[in-house]
Amino acid sequence: MASVDGAYDCITKTPMGDQKSVFTVISKDGAFHGTNAGTLGSLDVQDGRVDGNRLTWKMEMVLPMPMTLECEAVVEGDTLTGTIQAGAFGAMAMTGTRRS
Repeated sequence: MASVDGAYDCITKTPMGDQKSVFTVISKDGAFHGTNAGTLGSLDVQDGRVDGNRLTWKMEMVLPMPMTLECEAVVEGDTLTGTIQAGAFGAMAMTGTRRS
């Protein structure tokens, strides 16, 4: 298991308020797959890449409107800190703590 793998309890600061989710990371050979599951549904990770402790990925959001989310995060210990680019809505901060 890579140091970035796990399930993270996350909060994303969105225009609709704080959105809680569980972000899962399963890495292999410089790539990763997983999901970000919250109250608006579950989004699959696409094009997930791992570079040391840095993650980059995309997600295709459908609700409340269709858009491609471009994401990046850094994992330090059990803490995840990142940004989700949401088109015209700009950057949204994402923070999380790995579940034990």
